[in-house]
Amino acid sequence: MSIDGYVDSPSDERLLLSNAADFDRVDEVRAGCDAILVGAGTVRVDNPRLLIRDETRRAARIARGLPPDPVKVTVTGTCGLDPAARFFTLGDADKLVYCATPALPSAEERLGKVATVVDAGDPVDLSRVITDLAGRGVGRLMVEGGGTIHTGFLTAGLADELQLVVAPFFVGDSRAPRFVGDGCFPWGPERRANLTEVRQIGDVVLLRYALSERYRD
Repeated sequence: MSIDGYVDSPSDERLLLSNAADFDRVDEVRAGCDAILVGAGTVRVDNPRLLIRDETRRAARIARGLPPDPVKVTVTGTCGLDPAARFFTLGDADKLVYCATPALPSAEERLGKVATVVDAGDPVDLSRVITDLAGRGVGRLMVEGGGTIHTGFLTAGLADELQLVVAPFFVGDSRAPRFVGDGCFPWGPERRANLTEVRQIGDVVLLRYALSERYRD
């Protein structure tokens, strides 16, 4: 995020906050995960591939008996997703779409050939999502965004660790999307997150926070 807490600009042109070294770090983190989750808005706006870029890391996963890329996961209330999005068309990893109950029929019709559609409740229940993922063998889930998804996981107390990279500039426009939105966050003064690492990566800074007891030193 920017110094003032934004993750993009208000324009249609995507704002790149990080640098090549940190993008490589993210690739390394992805390689150590069983699944990567993004919100439906991220799929629509950013059209991410969610694939591991480094071939050595892909080979290492294969050597461990894992698929070359983590499972792709998205969460949607309305299922307004394009089956031609790169989320669905690139890579051989399983694709899971957790959908609000009322949208299940349209989700099956639209996405049933390119993904597995799962009932996530009405409204979508993120606790239900991670319980189902655990039942599918997902032990380590990387939640990449966007802001609505970050807010949901953090306010529900479902995140074990937060990896936050701060870019050295301001966006300064309240129309831009923020890292998180409004919510009743459990990490207030009475329950401070535990800072476990500070690392400079070129012109950005990585802050790692433990949010659950099992991630605390």
